[in-house]
Amino acid sequence: MTQPQWLSLATLGGMMALFLWGRFRYDVTTVIALLFAVAIGVVSPDAAFTGFSDDIVVIVGSALVLSAAVQRSGMIERLLQSLAQRIRKPQRQMLVLSAAVGLSSGFIKNVGALAMLMPGAVQMARRNKASPSLYLMPMAFASLLGGLTTLIGTSPNIIVSRVREEMTGEPFRMFDYLPTGLALLAVGLVFLSVGWRLLPTDRHAAQGMSEAINISAYVIEATVTTGSPIAGLSVAEFVERHEGEVEVAGLLRGDMRGEVTPETHIGEGDVLILSGEPNLLEQVIGADRLALAGDDEDGSGHKPDGIGVIEAVVHADSGLIGRTAGRLQMRERLGINLLAISREGETIANKPGNTVLQAGDVIVLQGPLDTLPARLAEMGALPLAERKIGLGSKRTRWLSLAILAAAMVAAGTGFMPAALAFFAAAGLTVITGALPADEAYKAIEWPILIMLAALIPVSASLQTTGASDVIATLLADFAVKLPAWGAVALILVAAMAVTPFLNNAATVLVMAPIAGVFAQQLHYRPEAFLIATAVGAGCDFLTPIGHQCNTLVLGPGGYRFGDYARLGAPLSLLVVLIGTPLILWFWPL
Repeated sequence: MTQPQWLSLATLGGMMALFLWGRFRYDVTTVIALLFAVAIGVVSPDAAFTGFSDDIVVIVGSALVLSAAVQRSGMIERLLQSLAQRIRKPQRQMLVLSAAVGLSSGFIKNVGALAMLMPGAVQMARRNKASPSLYLMPMAFASLLGGLTTLIGTSPNIIVSRVREEMTGEPFRMFDYLPTGLALLAVGLVFLSVGWRLLPTDRHAAQGMSEAINISAYVIEATVTTGSPIAGLSVAEFVERHEGEVEVAGLLRGDMRGEVTPETHIGEGDVLILSGEPNLLEQVIGADRLALAGDDEDGSGHKPDGIGVIEAVVHADSGLIGRTAGRLQMRERLGINLLAISREGETIANKPGNTVLQAGDVIVLQGPLDTLPARLAEMGALPLAERKIGLGSKRTRWLSLAILAAAMVAAGTGFMPAALAFFAAAGLTVITGALPADEAYKAIEWPILIMLAALIPVSASLQTTGASDVIATLLADFAVKLPAWGAVALILVAAMAVTPFLNNAATVLVMAPIAGVFAQQLHYRPEAFLIATAVGAGCDFLTPIGHQCNTLVLGPGGYRFGDYARLGAPLSLLVVLIGTPLILWFWPL
């Protein structure tokens, strides 16, 4: 091997060591690797920033924005939760939710699909007096398998598509992954339907902020709009519609305030005082087309950028104590809306704006994000930065789904390049108001993009120095006596072994060029080996650190590090045993 080849391998080896050490975040680690590669000459200064203009970065960033827009619409969430709530047995609920997450992961980023249905899973666990650990890890694993089904489901698919285009002149298209990915998802769901018994049943999430401040229910004021599906229902029917999770504490009709009984009928224009948990109230507002009090729109029909929601606790020495939001003229003087209020041990039947505030009350305020924290400090309220709440966020129901579908059709049919199709779709979600601009920027995981942009020229140094050819030759010498399925399985296992220690995208950036050259050395077509690389990199079931989906469920599920291997090791073996012949069936050599 030549000196540049050794230096290129040493750079990647050092980067992997930094990943394992964990001293620096993954994006910082790749920046260190890039700077080192430029300093020793394996990456030229002219090529150092080529990754920032690469299509991979554009597609991944755009997919994140689209995923956030679809998640914000709440349509998939409501449809799937409605389906899951019809099934009462926890094991069947787990399977339905896992299937829903898996199928959704093909159309939005898998971590977004998982985050979208996690609250519903936790609610079902609580309702069934079961541990969330029964639901969450199977859902995380299903999201990883579901991400294998389309081009945008996960970053590795996008990367191997680019490698194939460089090798053959033709990229993988939107649904080229579907046969293999869908079959593996089906096999995974069958395994999870029985393998859930391997999970510990005594795991409990650490006490979060919700439990620490002991919030029992929020109270909000909402108006029944024209065309609302609850107009004409009785209060009892409304409560039953939401499975008793939401209580009608009061009903105002015009200037009249009547006694609320189960037989009271709800009409258009009525003002309801609703009590319930924040995420449930958010679902009620969206599903029943209610207008949250104080959440006004501007003339354009959607909330202006820079307006957000913050949750806070009223201090013991706060100036809010003994006063109401209406009396303080919060909205008129400060531009702040009081959307909801929660008080321990008490159900409030008043409008939030007419409720006399007390020490310890938890309030939800909406206003300009640049001034809202300072206003809270002036009022003597402590922001709860650890909690997220969706009250007051308007949602465009089907628009984001339509835009995503159009982008998928455009990219899948070859009408326009995938990068352009998804960038245009991401732009349209902001232009049309389906996703506010500030939320679009928040949805982009900048560390992931920086990591990709920095790692692309570093991984390319394997090819420019010829190091990938050397590694592929060594692997080919080892695999020359193996049958074709053994060569494909070797690449699949290698990618699966590396991805717990690297990010899955980093694994593919390193392994895909090697897999392509490996195929050429054995005189095979490269597609099966590239698909095997993507599958191996996308199937990290052994640790909570190799993929964001696994990390996402670690705390809420109360899992320990070793719990992942209990369910993940047999699933990994199953992917290798079933995935290898599947890949060869759909992508013959």
